[in-house]
Amino acid sequence: MTEALGPAARAGVPATAAELQASLRGVGYLAGDDLAMAAFLALRLGRPLLLEGENGVGKTEIAHAFSRLLGRELVRLQCYEGIDASQALYDWHYPRQLLAVREGQGHRDVFTREFLVARPLLRALEQGAGAVLLIDELDRADDEFEAFLLELLSDFAVTIPEVGQVRAAEPPLVILTSNRTRELHNAVRRRCLYSWVAHPDPERELEILRLRAPEVPEPLAVEVSDAVARIRGLDLAHRPGVGEALDWASALHMLDVMSLDRETARSTLAALVKDVDDQQTVLDNLESVLPAET
Repeated sequence: MTEALGPAARAGVPATAAELQASLRGVGYLAGDDLAMAAFLALRLGRPLLLEGENGVGKTEIAHAFSRLLGRELVRLQCYEGIDASQALYDWHYPRQLLAVREGQGHRDVFTREFLVARPLLRALEQGAGAVLLIDELDRADDEFEAFLLELLSDFAVTIPEVGQVRAAEPPLVILTSNRTRELHNAVRRRCLYSWVAHPDPERELEILRLRAPEVPEPLAVEVSDAVARIRGLDLAHRPGVGEALDWASALHMLDVMSLDRETARSTLAALVKDVDDQQTVLDNLESVLPAET
């Protein structure tokens, strides 16, 4: 088990979960109480933080917020089906190696750090406490990659046969996200602090709009947050996320809309709903999701 963070990693870390919550708000991220506590414990204990939830709820954005808050480099590993260790950890720069062999008449060692291409995991190990490592959508990767990742995160070290061991002096902050397209193994869950990130309720969505789109008039922001909450309650394949809600509110404001009506909602739905079948479902239910006309 990873020990609590050392001095370098603790630098700039708020002293309490409440302070962390307030600090995240200061860099544009509204974290609920549960998420703020899980993130605070992950920071102080030097443990990875696993976030699960639907697309668009802000799981990825918290890594960007921590990067801004702590002044650390954000290193992102986007997972996908078929990803393997060489694509995530390191590779060799073959054109440079070939050129060096030609210039050195075959006598130069080309399997040194000079010719190593650091992929996200190796770059995060080398940055150590200066990095926020985002392992995004781990559920898209396969079981073998998940097992490899678990082994690497246990020691925050990797051995490269030609170079030797690379170990983080202090571990980076690691944030893993999953959309639950498949179940992650218990071994990963036990290794992490955990938080489920849900779509915001209308009150929190309104707070987000005030924070991230302060130019949107308050009455319009209220109508948008209420309408988005009702739209998410429809039978949709892809419920709109926080980013789409912000896009919709900003688009309405750009068009000088002061209050939602049916025609305006219909004409601007492309900013909120990004699936043709979902758009039709929303259009069929406009009367129930928009505020009553006066």
